Amino acid sequence: MQKNMYFAPPAVNEPVYAYRKGSPEREALIKELNSARSTVVDIPMIINGKEIFTDKKVEIHPPHDIKHLLGHFNRGNASHVTQAIEAALAAKSKWSAMPWQQRATIFLKAAAMIAGPYRARLNAATMLCQSKSAHQAEIDSACELADFLRFNVEYLTEIYAEQPQSDNVNWNRVENRALEGFVFALTPFNFTAIAGNLPSAPALMGNTVVWKASNAQIYSARIIMDIFLEAGLPDGVINLVFVSGPEAGKVIFHHPDFAGIHYTGSTEVFQSIWKEIGNNISNYKSYPRIVGETGGKNFVLVHESADPVQVATALTRGAFEYQGQKCSAASRAYIPNTMWEKVRAEIKCDLDTIKMGPVEDLSNFVNAVIDEVSFDKIAGYIERAKKDKDAEVIFGGKCDKTNGYFIEPTVILTTNPNYVTMVDELFGPVLTIYVYDHKKFEETIDLVDKTSIYGLTGSIFSKDRYVIDHVMKKLEHAAGNFYINDKPTGAVVNQQPFGGARGSGTNDKAGSKLNLLRWVSPRTIKECFIPPASYKYPFLD
Repeated sequence: MQKNMYFAPPAVNEPVYAYRKGSPEREALIKELNSARSTVVDIPMIINGKEIFTDKKVEIHPPHDIKHLLGHFNRGNASHVTQAIEAALAAKSKWSAMPWQQRATIFLKAAAMIAGPYRARLNAATMLCQSKSAHQAEIDSACELADFLRFNVEYLTEIYAEQPQSDNVNWNRVENRALEGFVFALTPFNFTAIAGNLPSAPALMGNTVVWKASNAQIYSARIIMDIFLEAGLPDGVINLVFVSGPEAGKVIFHHPDFAGIHYTGSTEVFQSIWKEIGNNISNYKSYPRIVGETGGKNFVLVHESADPVQVATALTRGAFEYQGQKCSAASRAYIPNTMWEKVRAEIKCDLDTIKMGPVEDLSNFVNAVIDEVSFDKIAGYIERAKKDKDAEVIFGGKCDKTNGYFIEPTVILTTNPNYVTMVDELFGPVLTIYVYDHKKFEETIDLVDKTSIYGLTGSIFSKDRYVIDHVMKKLEHAAGNFYINDKPTGAVVNQQPFGGARGSGTNDKAGSKLNLLRWVSPRTIKECFIPPASYKYPFLD
């Protein structure tokens, strides 16, 4: 059989559709929304390629229309986790031995399906069950997920192509093996793209995976799994289970073949997982890879040289797109007193025109937060701010969960730079602003750096290049994704690889080659063409 070198198609970022009135993509999306709302689905787990139904049905409702039933998912238990592990281990040998071109083809085909025939369906599912606007669903479930799959293939080829130097008598090679065991993918509700990338990135590198999706994202997770299987993913390579986190953890983190976790979620949960892995470290065949992107308390630092309109736009988009439920959302801002009134007026103009409501009305900029637990948490912080002497709710603040979990875009003004909403991650449409004395810019930089435990995203607004350079140096570790004169959200695969350090995770940069390197175990091979025939070196003569 002919053995040629293969080169994958060049990866290019998927174009973002505009969804203007009368456009084909808008009509297709509305059709899918109507179809999904008129159908009640029963979503099974997928283990070893088989649909698994149980007698425990959990209802699925849109966060913005909690009385409407979209369907049910089948809740599993520890036995299903064990089955998923066994399926992953059974599939491992054949999958990891498959030529990389064949593995790559599956995920390239999946990307083409997501960008093409499945685009409207996946976007509609993300809108309905995760309460995302058409634009937010488009940049997430269609474009970013397709980008992850395509660029990961490109990164794979780069990793495999990197080889050590050899000479005339020795041929040195590096073989990037899959990890020994199975990988656990624990995915969040807020990004369909992340939910698809966390299990598929390790799988692309030859690993087999147990995937636990967030309950609030199962509706679109099932479509991702359908796409992978239709694209040719073999049985057992990725196994999708619907169990509670603690129940899954009891099985997975005590299994000797546990090889790694790919995680996005809260800092608290990630820290507890790390402790559990540490407690069981002597039981594993190898040291597990721990890759996680967690919380953020992302900042916007404004210098008096900045443009007030640009600042206000960045704050409105950065804080309130997708109801602030992005790890990267702008949640604390530092604005000089010389500019505050202008920025305040511009924010008011924005908020006066923003519409809030269900996703089916594409004119709504703000939709619902994900569930009642999140609603109650965010509403509690807002009510506290209304009472505290060092805080004032200057815009928004109304919360209503009669028909859906709606919280108005809310701006809190505080006189205390260490006020609770400047420190805690709220994960909702709440922005807290501290107005500082413009003469104390240097002290304010220090505040930005020390106020939060996180180090995910942040931005500086200034027209002064010396100021920009100075802030970048002083805030070197405050953000893994740093923005200059832009909102601190909207990272694009291959353009701004995403991840932060400190309390924000391991900074392994999803959407880059760095992440894929975590899912291989290199083996160095040296082949000697002319082996020595005597132990004696020249210095012994």
